[in-house]
Amino acid sequence: MPVPVFLHGRTVRLEPLGEHHIEGLAAAAAEDRSSYAFTPVPHGPEATAHYVAEALAARAAGRALPFATVRIADGLVMGSTRFCELDYWQGPVQWPPAPRGPLGDPLTAIPDAVEIGGTWLSAHAQGTGANTETKLLMLRHAFETWGVRRVSLRADSRNARSRAAIERLGAVLEGVHRAHTRGLDGMVRGTAFYSILDEEWPGVRAGLEHRVEHRTGAGHHHTPRLARPLVSA
Repeated sequence: MPVPVFLHGRTVRLEPLGEHHIEGLAAAAAEDRSSYAFTPVPHGPEATAHYVAEALAARAAGRALPFATVRIADGLVMGSTRFCELDYWQGPVQWPPAPRGPLGDPLTAIPDAVEIGGTWLSAHAQGTGANTETKLLMLRHAFETWGVRRVSLRADSRNARSRAAIERLGAVLEGVHRAHTRGLDGMVRGTAFYSILDEEWPGVRAGLEHRVEHRTGAGHHHTPRLARPLVSA
């Protein structure tokens, strides 16, 4: 699977998730948790250690590429996100279609389609523009470094806040799978599926870059603007 990378923005840096992030993630998750009703977010140091261990196991198995979301100004850990559902389309046509691993050396493989998920931010970081910049970094890496054809996102159909955030990115609603799975509250839930295609990316990128520039330029929430380009490395 793709090797872990650092993705650097103006105010946000995505670092490959590691055990050294456990303390910071636990502190971030311990803030006001009222927005996590539909989102799996660890609570407490022990649960956070387990969360990180599971994420690293998923990375080792080639199922995910998890990140810690870090504020550049002071190195504060604000949350986590990840690439998941990596799909590879090389080789013979497979029917019925199903996600499969890469052909050849998995350490140099790049996916043809991917999902962005497992995203959460501390209460303090919500509404600051951190999510917008995080998604810009990840989408740009997916479309411009990997060259994927499609990026997917999903949310509990009841989670109006997450769905609105996804729609603000410019993602297209494909539909809602009714009675799709169980939610965190144990209730049967629907799942709203969204996607962005490679031909849609230029327009989506322009909108996201405008929003990030507006946020950092206007100094919202007193977030310091650093004179650096939006780059991935």
